[in-house]
Amino acid sequence: KALASRRFPGPAWEELADVAYGDLGTPSDDVEALAVVAEAVDRTTLDRFPNLRLVANYGAGYDLVDVEACRERGVAVTNTPGVTAAATADLTMGLILAVGRRIAAGDRVVRSARWGSGWADEPLRGDEVTGATLGIVGLGRTGRAVAQRARGFEMRVLYTRTTPDDDPAYRLLDQLLGEADIVTLHVPLTDETRGFMDARRLALMRDGACLVNISRGQVVDEPALVAELVSGRLRAGLDVFANEPDVPPELFELDNVVMTPHLGTATEATREAMTRVLVDNLLAVERGERPPNAV
Repeated sequence: KALASRRFPGPAWEELADVAYGDLGTPSDDVEALAVVAEAVDRTTLDRFPNLRLVANYGAGYDLVDVEACRERGVAVTNTPGVTAAATADLTMGLILAVGRRIAAGDRVVRSARWGSGWADEPLRGDEVTGATLGIVGLGRTGRAVAQRARGFEMRVLYTRTTPDDDPAYRLLDQLLGEADIVTLHVPLTDETRGFMDARRLALMRDGACLVNISRGQVVDEPALVAELVSGRLRAGLDVFANEPDVPPELFELDNVVMTPHLGTATEATREAMTRVLVDNLLAVERGERPPNAV
């Protein structure tokens, strides 16, 4: 049987039987968990379900799963990679455009009825994305998808990643931060990336540069970023935050930041594709096979 935190979208979900829904803290007494799909799986969760065979994560990132604890107990862990890059890259470009062209601020002007015969557009003049230098941090599936889209805007694309190479577009991280007009983050949350965009690195970014974070909020030193945004030196497009759903209140009144509520994969097509991958992993374990997307 499966214990799910919620019902997932798409027809693939209907292929599963005997699924119990609800909070992990109050599961039905008669649920023998074959799989757990949850917001967080730690040693306490594993202790509660000694017969657990699989933790199936709905998403590519699996930082909320204690993978080492699962490995120690022979519990498989799977995720849904390979189907999220396009939607996440689209939102990245959307945030770049929204910040650069002041789209959200312009929307607020129209809704507040302040746009009229006496309106001048000077306060909302932004920057052209065309021709800007984009620095991509992390050149995985999503980073490559962002690069492809950016070239359609005639942007100059630079990148950094853990494996150096001799590509003319490759830069060391500190060098990239000082050269780019826009920096986008596409890295998993690990011990190495947690807080790696700290005050020192944020200070390396050019005055007026834009940071777009669509990976995990904890990869950025959030207080340091807030300080840079409040000062007006940097701009930002943020889809993720360090303590979701809590957002630093200082950001609410700022016009140099555009925020979305973790919408990276939130399209119908992508969420249904994620469900398909999730179900394939579950059914493989049920058949006694190795799941296709084992972490």
